[in-house]
Amino acid sequence: MTVPATTLPSYADISPNAFQHPADRAATAALGSIPLLDMVLKKLSAMRFERSFQQLLLANAVRVGDHQLPELWRSHLECTRALDLASTPDLYVRQLPLMNALTVGSSRPVVIVNSALLSGLPGIEQKSVLAHEAGHVLSDHVHYATVLAIVQRLVATGLSPLGRLPLQALLLVLLEWYRCAELSCDRAATLVVGDPLVTCRVLMDMAGGGVAGLDLNAFLQQANEYAETEDLLARPGRFLTEINQTHPFAVRRVNELMRWVSEGDYDRIRAGSYLRRGQEPPPSDQFQEATEHYRRRFLEIVDRLAGGVQKLGSQVLTWLRDDDE
Repeated sequence: MTVPATTLPSYADISPNAFQHPADRAATAALGSIPLLDMVLKKLSAMRFERSFQQLLLANAVRVGDHQLPELWRSHLECTRALDLASTPDLYVRQLPLMNALTVGSSRPVVIVNSALLSGLPGIEQKSVLAHEAGHVLSDHVHYATVLAIVQRLVATGLSPLGRLPLQALLLVLLEWYRCAELSCDRAATLVVGDPLVTCRVLMDMAGGGVAGLDLNAFLQQANEYAETEDLLARPGRFLTEINQTHPFAVRRVNELMRWVSEGDYDRIRAGSYLRRGQEPPPSDQFQEATEHYRRRFLEIVDRLAGGVQKLGSQVLTWLRDDDE
């Protein structure tokens, strides 16, 4: 089957730094400062956890292609081409009543879309979700995201052959990082579909289950009211509610996205003025200041959840040593 020319905008050689949220940049840098964390992924791969986990996901899913849901496949191709990915990840659909999608596989990413999302969202919103996942691939989020998915499963089943690896602490820290990464990919999705309101509607539909009659203007107002809440007593409750979630609250994501659009970066990138891969300049003082703000927040959360970066790193090192003995 011949794939028609893409109808989406194209961002040749776009760098993920062009749309990266400062929270994502800071959290990724802070996560990378945890000693030996990359070795955990290598160890899990050596123990065949990544491969067995991926096979478990794909064993009860349907691979999409030219002869299987071809329209969805074409949308997937358009999204990966829009962000100029080096290769197109495989795409699968699985039967799950939650409107969501994920990308796993540190060496060969695979996008998996839940059936509820396809049945509950129209075509342009489906493209927004696929572009969001393409943003994860371009940003190289799948490295830590794969560790997160494996650790989530081990914690959920209660069966951990990993000895003294601090699973719960590692899980909560990775979840906080992933919530930051989601903010960047909302931007990527918006750039690809060319309309911030499409991304906002996706978030509304996912929050509300896609029921008929949802009003986007009312949801945008709700997002503004949430962001403007200055009740200090509500903030700890928000943290405790969000701490075990893979995604930030939908209203927060909408507010963060629309603020980015209002600041002008969206229009500038759409006009073709954006960072290219390999041409990223040193961050400006203003951006460094914003990044430092988020970095401090992330490290405070690591300290709160795991006793600090050094303690978590020490626990990981102990696990690695014990496992090698």
